[in-house]
Amino acid sequence: MTHTSDLPDLLQLLQERGFIHQCTDATGLRHALARPLTAYLGFDATADSLHVGHLQGLMLMRWLQRAGHRPMLLIGGATTRIGDPSFRDTSRPVLDGAAIDANSAGIKGAFTRYLGSDVSVVDNAEWLDGLGYLDFLGQVGRHFSVNRMLTFDAIRSRLEHSLSFLEFGYTLLQAYDFVELARRHGCTLQIGGADQWANIINGIDLGRRQSGLDLYGLTMPLLATSDGKKMGKSLDGAVWLNADRLSPYGFWQFWRNVDDRDVGRFLALFTELPMHEVRRLGALQEAELNEAKIVLANEATRLAHGQDALDGAQRAAAAAFGGADRGDMPTHAIAAARRGAGVTLAELAVEAGLAASRGAARRLAAGGGLRLDDVAMMDADVPLASDRAEWVLSAGRKQHVRIVVAAAEQEIR
Repeated sequence: MTHTSDLPDLLQLLQERGFIHQCTDATGLRHALARPLTAYLGFDATADSLHVGHLQGLMLMRWLQRAGHRPMLLIGGATTRIGDPSFRDTSRPVLDGAAIDANSAGIKGAFTRYLGSDVSVVDNAEWLDGLGYLDFLGQVGRHFSVNRMLTFDAIRSRLEHSLSFLEFGYTLLQAYDFVELARRHGCTLQIGGADQWANIINGIDLGRRQSGLDLYGLTMPLLATSDGKKMGKSLDGAVWLNADRLSPYGFWQFWRNVDDRDVGRFLALFTELPMHEVRRLGALQEAELNEAKIVLANEATRLAHGQDALDGAQRAAAAAFGGADRGDMPTHAIAAARRGAGVTLAELAVEAGLAASRGAARRLAAGGGLRLDDVAMMDADVPLASDRAEWVLSAGRKQHVRIVVAAAEQEIR
């Protein structure tokens, strides 16, 4: 681990790499960063994996850790049952305790892969589950003005639809979380997306009013790709960080196929390459830019899944594009009886996750995007050849799945 004095100004480094949107007190935080501090990043347990939309925060935490600071993960075991209303049109579905526990374990796995198994992980159920309503009103509610809270964009945006009293109180619970982490663990810095600004401000205000604490907040830009898509999403859903939700090869493919305009920005955010190398790679043009995309895919996959998984992803990529061993490629198995019955490409595209529906598969084929063994198939309703046992089915140049005929006892349903 690098000591804080061995690095250039940390805030300047984070700004240069594109991590900083707003800071509550840049001068105060810069002085606080001169010695080790504890910073936290919080996630509600709404899914059993983080996705690349969360990766910006994990990478920021890695830079803090490299500078000698202590990262902390807060899992919202209690607040998951409420839901953060910030900039949402609808309420989140309510999860039961078993689902929250399973999701918490998946989130912790992603967090510790990036920051180490000894990183601090806490659950806000530790203090919120035992907090009575009247105690909460007395300790927290009296410090906040409803009039002021209604000025926050995150709250106002929901008033246009429907905002429950339960959700209205979410920002107060997050403020209380920050103060509890400061008291229990000496945590003085909260990291969040730009949509968390109001929640972070409330925590800082509560800490000052209750206990005279000096707390800081740092928000990151809300990222979208240059073609307007929300970061973390693909045509087939979220780009998950856990391998049981998305294979390392699928993860590698996502980065290999990013928009040309995003390459330099993503190299700065999602790799730890020095900035002079980021600038060199980001300045490449036309065919040479593929070199930068491969570097981005390799570095991002190594951080997310490790070197062995990266090696497998590279072998799978070579198989998809060069005819090498396909053992590491995502595989969908069908029974021999289905091949004989004439299973169609449209059916397989849906089953293998390459298309959302048979209609979508047909549209993909009509546009030249459905390929079988790298040959465009204009008709998605044609059956597989009955005399073969393996194919590669592709959605454009980005997604590839190995289709194999399995023995009866190996059929994947």
